[in-house]
Amino acid sequence: MYHCCIHFYLTGRACRAFEVIKEMTPLVHFSHVFSGDDRQEEGRRESADVIFVNAEGMDKEEALRLSLRGKSERAELILLAREEQIPFFSEGISEISDIWRMPAPEEEIRFRFLRWQQSYKMRKDFWQTQQYLDATINHIPNLIWYKDKNGIHEKVNDSFLKTVNKERAQVEGKGHAYIWDVEEDDPACIESELEVMRKEQTCVSEETIRAGDGMRTLTTYKSPLYDLDGSVMGTVGVAIDVTQERAYEQEIISKNQTLETIFTTIDCGVIRHTVDGEHVLSINRAALQILGYETQEEMIRDGFCLTAASVLEEDREKLNKDIKTLKKEGDSVSVEYRVRHNDGEVLHIMGNIKLLKENGRLIYQRFLLDCTAQKQQEKRNERRQMELFQALSIDYNLVCFFDLDTGGGICLRDENNRGMQGDLVFGREISLKESMEQYIQEFVFEEDREMLRRAISVEVLKERLAVKKIYYINYRVLQDGKMIYSQVKAVRTGTESGNFGAVLGFRSVDGEIRREMEQRTLLEDALF
Repeated sequence: MYHCCIHFYLTGRACRAFEVIKEMTPLVHFSHVFSGDDRQEEGRRESADVIFVNAEGMDKEEALRLSLRGKSERAELILLAREEQIPFFSEGISEISDIWRMPAPEEEIRFRFLRWQQSYKMRKDFWQTQQYLDATINHIPNLIWYKDKNGIHEKVNDSFLKTVNKERAQVEGKGHAYIWDVEEDDPACIESELEVMRKEQTCVSEETIRAGDGMRTLTTYKSPLYDLDGSVMGTVGVAIDVTQERAYEQEIISKNQTLETIFTTIDCGVIRHTVDGEHVLSINRAALQILGYETQEEMIRDGFCLTAASVLEEDREKLNKDIKTLKKEGDSVSVEYRVRHNDGEVLHIMGNIKLLKENGRLIYQRFLLDCTAQKQQEKRNERRQMELFQALSIDYNLVCFFDLDTGGGICLRDENNRGMQGDLVFGREISLKESMEQYIQEFVFEEDREMLRRAISVEVLKERLAVKKIYYINYRVLQDGKMIYSQVKAVRTGTESGNFGAVLGFRSVDGEIRREMEQRTLLEDALF
């Protein structure tokens, strides 16, 4: 992968050896550049990777001065010397990498230069391999270490240093106790490494070790390292710190247990089953009780298939149809149906059905809520209101119901035999504001219009009926040019927590008022 351009600097007396070196073919991944003592190239000596010095005909001092002039610390120095010169250079100079004996045949020069190329390439290959290793182990989050057979850390990666919060110089060459800030080496760690070296195979284990900041849980993979003679010389370890993951697992287990407890004890029934309805995946106790069964097996034996057999037959077809309207994941539908228990009791059920995907397949999740008591209360309220409507209808020829939260209403009774003219403005579906405004404008005596408009408004009706459940309003209407005395009776309906409604009964009190007026006139005359 790498490419290396080697700069050779050839200095000293020109010789055939220099020509032979120039003729040698570079190895793979390498290229050669040559320079020499030429005045234009002399400045390139400092950038040279290898300096060849032909010391033939020079004394020791001259050869060394020529060799060391301008040499960089990284450059290799190779001397070409006659045999009698070699003793002068073989002692005391550390900068010399090699000495070649001259004169030498071309074959020997080629051989020695090839061996030098191979040695140089080996060093570069080692550099590349070292870079591969360091880049690999230092850029992954797992802990990696190399130990000798005595448990001394020879090499660790950056994640290891970060975990133990120490510098590399503090870790490499040290044992477990010092690195992890504990009093003694961990017995479990020692035993696992001995097992790896004894069995000579990779071992996987989960270890809990005591570190300076508390207990840590590690999933470790340890493998043997071999010496040159094939014997085990140590171990290599890879550890995944799963301390937080184990804490999450315990938290999930705890929450699952809590959810399971809630699932089995809540009043709301929960069923999960396959789309074809043949397999019940889960059902809680509340759902079984609502459907009238003791166990899931009993419900299945009774013929559960999409719906339970206890569902009333007249509701079952609609329920199945509603369920089958769900086509894609996330679709849901709300349903109402009834079930009959073995003792004859009929329950009203409100439910919600949702289509979910689990493990790649679609399933139904259903919620069931027993609303029998609510339904029964609604029926009692309806019956009470109907009785109220009926009672009003006996005395009042025009009866209307209004929802004071929405302002809408319906006409319950209209017998236009007392001059009310209600059939002209009150249809089946009416509005309190619009219908009353039309009635007031067309039939109510002008002097009473504003009074009746305020008295029959939603705000006043709510205010008065919140205090007293019955509220009377007297006013006058005109019919065929004749003034007639009339009355509205407002009665509160609904519950405090339910809809706020009112039943309005309209009737003529003209005869009663006029009789009272006549009697008052007679009484006044008599007193006079």
